[in-house]
Amino acid sequence: MPEKPEPEPDTSAPTPASAEAPAPAPTAERAAKVLDPRSLRGLAHPLRIQLLRALRHHGPATASQLAERLGESSGATSYHLRQLAAHGFVEDDPERGKGRERWWKAAVQGTTFDEALYENTDPEVQGAVEIYLHEIATIHTQELSTYLGTRHEWADVWLGASDMSDFTLHLSPDRLRELDGRLHALINEYRDTEDREAPDSQRVRMHLHAFPQHGEN
Repeated sequence: MPEKPEPEPDTSAPTPASAEAPAPAPTAERAAKVLDPRSLRGLAHPLRIQLLRALRHHGPATASQLAERLGESSGATSYHLRQLAAHGFVEDDPERGKGRERWWKAAVQGTTFDEALYENTDPEVQGAVEIYLHEIATIHTQELSTYLGTRHEWADVWLGASDMSDFTLHLSPDRLRELDGRLHALINEYRDTEDREAPDSQRVRMHLHAFPQHGEN
């Protein structure tokens, strides 16, 4: 059985579209950062999204450690970490930053995409929206592909418990928003009552995609 890693946080879009979910931590610690035009522009860079994801997924690290993990130069990771810090996504880790190298940790364990960003007419904001959403979609695809490529490493009980379902519904925007909210509430119920110390407990990733599609009703 693979080593049990640290929990990965959530990223939600308006009618929640993702990046990552903490386990039952205190409410303040789990509070998500709502993306506004400024913070979205600060995050919407593929390497910055990967850096934030790595810190959430693997815990505190230095720019050099993150560079090695992501196959980047330490100069690039250091620069982008400072940009993330300027927008409140990462911060110094005082428990580790005692040597010459600076240690970073995720400042928030979730991000929420404010749907008002879709209506913002600033071309820079719309460009950031495109980068952000496509990067999250790419991460989801990579995560699923990694699972499928390594599923032989998991016991049969996990293979039977995992899920790759899709559904076609006919809903109004309001009904879809209601459904999204109910699904998120249910997932949060399980997150609030999870037991990380249980011998068979593992981190579980859930992706929720809901979108309109052209076709016959």
